[in-house]
Amino acid sequence: MSFSSIAKNELCRINEEKKCCQLAELAAITRMSGTISIKGSQGLSFKIQTENPAIARRIFSLLKSAFGIHTEILVKKSNSLKKNNIYILVINQDMGSRDILIKTGIFKEHPDGTLSFNNRIGNNIIKKNCCKRAYIRGAFLGGGSISNPEKTYHMEFVVNNLEQSEELMKLINSFGLTSKIIQRKSSYVVYLKEGDQIIDLLNIIGAHSALLNLENVRIYKEMRNNVNRLVNCETANLNKTVDAAVRQIEAIKYIKEKSAIKKLPQGLREIAELRLKFPDVSLKELGEMLNPPLGKSGVNHRLRKIEKIAEELKESDF
Repeated sequence: MSFSSIAKNELCRINEEKKCCQLAELAAITRMSGTISIKGSQGLSFKIQTENPAIARRIFSLLKSAFGIHTEILVKKSNSLKKNNIYILVINQDMGSRDILIKTGIFKEHPDGTLSFNNRIGNNIIKKNCCKRAYIRGAFLGGGSISNPEKTYHMEFVVNNLEQSEELMKLINSFGLTSKIIQRKSSYVVYLKEGDQIIDLLNIIGAHSALLNLENVRIYKEMRNNVNRLVNCETANLNKTVDAAVRQIEAIKYIKEKSAIKKLPQGLREIAELRLKFPDVSLKELGEMLNPPLGKSGVNHRLRKIEKIAEELKESDF
């Protein structure tokens, strides 16, 4: 089961008792995954469809609790390769489709009784903070998804038109988040790409178990990245040390070939002989072998002098 499905199933188990929040959640689900139709004798109706049975049950419960209607849940096979079931809830005119669409703010009723479609989220739908949270929860259930956090951090809401996407973005950002919009084919996507912000939004909509799972993945990934950085750093330092040791030994051998090793000052000669005898030890260990002992910077200074002498000898050969 995908991370999105786990989070949505958790949200469907929330027992929402406030009528205002039921209405807000239902409004968002209908906007995100509903289809409105007007047919002659059948009049105005709308349907909501989902591939998640838990969401279908959730919509059924919200309609029953908020409007006192019992709608059938139709099941059909998807035409996609996965052949998943699609669950469809149809609300016709006899069930009060007109009243539901008006009360959820999807339709606006004019004084003459005519209706017009409303892309804005009505203030009466999100008048309280709890209603705002419920609306975002409904938007996620109706058209949201989260990528597997082990791969990437990405949460999105697929919206039908630009105005609705801007309304949803403003609502999400009213909680201090920074969601953005991008167009994808004929749809508009409201998205978040930062792990911290996705965690905050999961907390806002009440997906606390999903939040903890994502947080655990983040901690594990951060620890793994830190370990990788340390290993890479150690490897780089080791490579530098090895390269320096190779250069130093080559310089000392060249000086020796030119019979100039005995001409070196005693301090340089001592460190040159130790480096040839112990090619793998660190500068600190070389310094501890001297009498009196010498610090790492002192050893490095002497070896640099030896390398410089070798370069001067090479130049004098030309």
